Amino acid sequence: MSKAKTLKNMNLYRHYGALAFLLGLILSSLIIIPAIIRGNGIFFYYGDFNAQEIPFYQMVHDSIRQGNLLWNSTTDLGSQLLGSYTFYLLGSPFFWITLPFPSQAVPYLMGPLFILKFACAALTSYLYLKRYVNNRLFAVAGGLLYAFSGFSIYNIFFFHFHEPMIVFPLLLMAVDKFMYDNKKGVVAITVFFACIVNYYFFAGMALFTAIYWLMLLFTNNYKLNLKKLLLFIFEVLTGFFATAFLILPTVLFLSGNPRLSALTNGFDALVYDVPQRYLYIILSFFFPPELAAQPNFTPDVNCNWASVSGWLPLVGMTGVIGYLQLRQRSWLKKLVVLLALMALVPVFNSAFQMFNSSIYYARWYYMLVLMLSLCTVISLENKEVDWNRAIRWSVGITLGIALLIGIMPNTVTDDNDTEQTVIGLSEYTTRFWIYVAIAMLSLLLFVLIIKLFRKQGNRLAVAAIAGIVIISLLSSTYIVQTGVTLDDKESQFLKSYAVNSKDKLEIDDISEVRSDFYECVDNLAMYWQIPSMNAFHSVVPSSIMEFYESIGITRDVASRPSCDYYGLRGLFSCKYVFDEKFDDEDSSFTDENGSTKMSGYKYLKTVNGCRVFENEYYVPMGFMYDSFIPTEEYEMINQQDRSEALLKAMVLSMEDMEKYSDITGYTKEKYKPLKYDLKNGKTHTFESITNSYEYGSHAYFSDCKALKNNSCHSFSYNSQGFEATINNTGNDNLLFFSVPYDEGWSATVNGEEVEIVKANVGFMAVKIPANQESKIIFKYTVPGFYCGIIISVVCAIIFFMYIIAIFIYNKRKVKHKR
Repeated sequence: MSKAKTLKNMNLYRHYGALAFLLGLILSSLIIIPAIIRGNGIFFYYGDFNAQEIPFYQMVHDSIRQGNLLWNSTTDLGSQLLGSYTFYLLGSPFFWITLPFPSQAVPYLMGPLFILKFACAALTSYLYLKRYVNNRLFAVAGGLLYAFSGFSIYNIFFFHFHEPMIVFPLLLMAVDKFMYDNKKGVVAITVFFACIVNYYFFAGMALFTAIYWLMLLFTNNYKLNLKKLLLFIFEVLTGFFATAFLILPTVLFLSGNPRLSALTNGFDALVYDVPQRYLYIILSFFFPPELAAQPNFTPDVNCNWASVSGWLPLVGMTGVIGYLQLRQRSWLKKLVVLLALMALVPVFNSAFQMFNSSIYYARWYYMLVLMLSLCTVISLENKEVDWNRAIRWSVGITLGIALLIGIMPNTVTDDNDTEQTVIGLSEYTTRFWIYVAIAMLSLLLFVLIIKLFRKQGNRLAVAAIAGIVIISLLSSTYIVQTGVTLDDKESQFLKSYAVNSKDKLEIDDISEVRSDFYECVDNLAMYWQIPSMNAFHSVVPSSIMEFYESIGITRDVASRPSCDYYGLRGLFSCKYVFDEKFDDEDSSFTDENGSTKMSGYKYLKTVNGCRVFENEYYVPMGFMYDSFIPTEEYEMINQQDRSEALLKAMVLSMEDMEKYSDITGYTKEKYKPLKYDLKNGKTHTFESITNSYEYGSHAYFSDCKALKNNSCHSFSYNSQGFEATINNTGNDNLLFFSVPYDEGWSATVNGEEVEIVKANVGFMAVKIPANQESKIIFKYTVPGFYCGIIISVVCAIIFFMYIIAIFIYNKRKVKHKR
């Protein structure tokens, strides 16, 4: 081949990458833009997308532009910005693209960014797949299979799931380049970006890449010596530790989060407790993805939001079956079989999320999908594949599952407790048969393509690409539009009253006090960027989790304390209650007689689609108690009463009770050490003042009035934390703030640094002097941040020296050969 012809082919190969990106861009535009038009320029979707992704993006965007980089007062009761949002967006380049734009533009950017993500996923998967095919048009087809797979479409409601999908193929490509081509530096760079983009997904990527690397090594595809092994380990560690500026403070912040500590054990580690889950896993590769909150084929599978989907448009599992039926052995066959086993065994499945089994997730399936895409494109290019056999298996399994679920008799109980027999096991019959029709139409089109173009090389590749585009457009548009319309009423509300609507509230102190949201759209406060006691957010300070556990409330993914815990409204300084669904008797803050669900509230105004009620017994932020009890005494109170008891006395550790005995009244005689009674277990030997506590609305009103009379007369948040002033006309006291306790806080009173005391289980208090006005300033620094920066800088310097050394070595090697 002439040099000119070689260069021409090289340029053509480069165009294939552009083709993959362009096709991904066009196809995702056709899928997403109709939904954007429906939303008057904003892409709304159901579930977490509306409740989290849009408000998170805009709120963090505004915080960074305003210089509030440390503590975020509008995330639950307050949270570290970095720790709470590294998982969602801070490591994403797509988020940083929004920074040059004004705040009002951010919600309108979500749809275009989604389109860009799909295109990038098609490109990066193409870059990985191209090594394993001779005709790179097949790699383009594989890139589209991956980018528009069931996993990708299923997880549209999780906007931050697509960055890992983009970077994962690059990680495998980098490992291949290092092992096959001896390219240095690429592994360190991709490890760095994979970890920065999303630390949770990186844990799964690291495990998968280790399995991938070992599989290729033990099947003699990778060649290894000690020098190469050491350099590989060096690049992995350098790339990982270079992320310390972001990951170290995040890890420190996450320590203590109960969602990270549940491990699989016993038979739960070997078999799933829900038999339907096995069928659900299998059929997720043969049918288009279901809506995350509405499992249809297996209604009782208990896998809402679990990301169980791996369907490949047009081909389904046909190409994979064809590849597995080939006689020759390969590392890819072994890997796919191993991954299938890991998907079906709970403990192996949980390994991709560091063995955390607090809830079932299959959020590593995108990695399996890439391997299935690789099997498919290799099959399309391989002339030895028995397509008739593969098609029979694929159609047989697809049709078999459809008929078994679709026509199986089922006894159900209606609303009147009357049993009746119906045909079919699915939850939504019409939607079920539409899914079956899409799957069968997809296979039919694939059969036609195979029959017409099986031995025609480029034509087969082009036909496959066209088929993938057609089926992806058909299936994805249906699924996306179903998701868009599922919460159409909520989307209309958000569009009319939530997005860019804070200024319409016209409540002077709304940004300085907390509000309560009764049965409202999740995270409405975040849309308006106002402090609130409600939040739908998984990553918050562990002290919040600790507090809610102490009062008997399960706080896993959201803070939504019911009206039964009305004492929390005083403790958290909530001044306003917003009632969105006031036209619904079952969901309104007022009953049929017009009485509010919690006593002590008066109607203020109706604004932004909500009735607003003002708390007549509002306690300003920052207040003093005249009574104190140790944690041991607090734990003697019934859990259902503790939220009210926290307004009667400040809860401190026994050590702090003793340290501040001049304030708390602690004496060793009063609080003798606990004894252990073999018959009754631990018991107290002191007379508890909690035995005299009275509960109920009248006691609550009285407690709130007393605390209000001993509260700060000014309080405000700032870019470094918050500050307040109080006129203490009594003795030295401890001033309580319902801001979550965190090691990053420091405080000064009248310019002098003071100790921060952990109070009321998960919050903070400081000592203030007697008989004077005091100014209290709390400042926040991110624990581990500066140490992380130092580690990252050192790693960057080491990596830079490594690249220079490699460059010099290669240059000398070339010179020596000459």
